[in-house]
Amino acid sequence: MATSTKPGKDTEKRDRIVRRIARELRDGFYVNLGIGMPTLVANCVPKGMDVVLQSENGMLGIGPFPLEGHEDPDLINAGKETVTEVPGTSYFSSADSFAMIRGGHIDLSVLGAMEVDEAGNLANWMIPGKMVKGMGGAMDLVAGARRVIVAMEHTTREGQPKILRKCTLPLTGVQVVDTIVTEMAYINVTPSGLVLEEVAPGCTPENVQAATEARLIVSPQLKVMAN
Repeated sequence: MATSTKPGKDTEKRDRIVRRIARELRDGFYVNLGIGMPTLVANCVPKGMDVVLQSENGMLGIGPFPLEGHEDPDLINAGKETVTEVPGTSYFSSADSFAMIRGGHIDLSVLGAMEVDEAGNLANWMIPGKMVKGMGGAMDLVAGARRVIVAMEHTTREGQPKILRKCTLPLTGVQVVDTIVTEMAYINVTPSGLVLEEVAPGCTPENVQAATEARLIVSPQLKVMAN
């Protein structure tokens, strides 16, 4: 399975985001990949790296997405997508899964977002007036994980900024985001503000700032994001 199923520019955006996040993985990490785009990181784990992917529904040891025709409907992640096992995969109750999350045993959590602001506040679970199934495990993950990375497109479909001075939607967590990765940039959340560390090929800091409501601090060591 490819890293994305949407054609054209959406595929390019998502692939760039998930490949960049995969570079943050380290040997021995226990990692939770949120529903949606973050789950695609499972396809980009570097060969030979020992990373254990965890899912809230009680699976530890998720592999890449299955090839077409090789799906097992009994093997699913929290987003009800079919997945594969790796050697040593284990299964347990969702209560045990959340005990792992709340106990601080997740090294890295990767989640999507509707809004992030310059203080590292995150809004990713509801839009007032729209029906939602529930908050899911995001609030537990951002509170319990040692590091939180947001994976999202830089702007809305209407071209409005998603990285704001202050979130306007109901918050998932307060001052919980450590890093933001979009198709345009790699940004660290610091006590001084949002630091622009990398820009995508063909982008300039000015391009990124124009698509961002919050003020960005350009790192003296600014780099171009690897393809």
